[in-house]
Amino acid sequence: MLKEFKAFISKGNVLDLAVGLIMATYFGAIVKSMVDDLLMPLIGNLIGGIDFKEMKYIISEAVLDAEGVETAAEVSLNYGLFINHIITFIFVAIAVFLIVKGYNQMKKKEEEAPAPTPAPTKDQELLTEIRDLLKK
Repeated sequence: MLKEFKAFISKGNVLDLAVGLIMATYFGAIVKSMVDDLLMPLIGNLIGGIDFKEMKYIISEAVLDAEGVETAAEVSLNYGLFINHIITFIFVAIAVFLIVKGYNQMKKKEEEAPAPTPAPTKDQELLTEIRDLLKK
């Protein structure tokens, strides 16, 4: 089993997969930051100063004791954060779609490029000469 694992790890595909996973993780972080820090404040301002992070439906208020210390946390449905995540997902999906589409077009161009016709072998040249002599 150790030999199989070593053979699996030594293949180039594992390294490609690891690099892809790392890139995807940070790409997702960049898109999340773009949505949370750039787009949502802009959209919220255009709608009328709404902060989507603060949008929530409170099921039960936080419970405070006589000294003002919270004894039970607030229970709420944070639908504003859910909206942020949906928008982030849409942007990531669009970006991945465009990357895959570009990659597929690049592969298609490589496939469309005609392969050079191979030179005839010695046997084929001799057969062609024999054919030509027989025609005469």
